[in-house]
Amino acid sequence: MNTEFAASGPPHAPPDSPVDDTRQWVCKVCGLVYDPVAGMPDDGIPAGTRFEDIPDGWYCPDCGVTKADFELLVF
Repeated sequence: MNTEFAASGPPHAPPDSPVDDTRQWVCKVCGLVYDPVAGMPDDGIPAGTRFEDIPDGWYCPDCGVTKADFELLVF
């Protein structure tokens, strides 16, 4: 048994670890899910675009509400 590991505990992630960029966001009004892996190319948002990087003036293409009306989708 590695007593050094047991004494110090598991290693910690570095403080500058990237945020999970695959988090999905859901419109609270119509249920549209924004998936950053796919993006929304038809609306000018390329695949790989984090929700946080979508311009604040963007609107839900299904119901027209603002970005502020989306919430993190938790499974």
